[in-house]
Amino acid sequence: MSKPVNALATLVATAGGLGHLPFARGTFGSLGALAVAALLAHLHGWGRIEFAALAAATLVPAVWSAHVLAGAMNRKDPSRVVIDEVAGQWIALAGAAAHNWKTWLAAFFLFRLFDIWKPFPVRQAEALPGGCGIVADDVVAGLYAAVVLAVAGWFNLY
Repeated sequence: MSKPVNALATLVATAGGLGHLPFARGTFGSLGALAVAALLAHLHGWGRIEFAALAAATLVPAVWSAHVLAGAMNRKDPSRVVIDEVAGQWIALAGAAAHNWKTWLAAFFLFRLFDIWKPFPVRQAEALPGGCGIVADDVVAGLYAAVVLAVAGWFNLY
């Protein structure tokens, strides 16, 4: 890293340190988001509204921390930043009408698919400047996954 790093920004951007893992950081960021969501759903009965609110509340800190860490590392979108995957995964979960192992698995795979594949306009969202671009592509990928889950739920596929 070329500049001094803000410890709070690093903690948030790396989702509590998941971004420091040596491989598959985005996947582990998504799995970490699912673990937190599973606890919230199991212990407190959280559903789509709560996950949507949680994702929305995460966006400002995600953009800020991603921007700060990317600037400190002098990189456009460092792989250590995984808070964007966390927010995107929670957006995907907000699309599920029911929360069970099938929807959790589907939310994970759909979000990762859209995040990696980057169909229009996911890749274009990535071109936004700074932390906005780092986070925006995962927000759009999460929205795609949420729509697929919502449609599947509407057709009682889970």
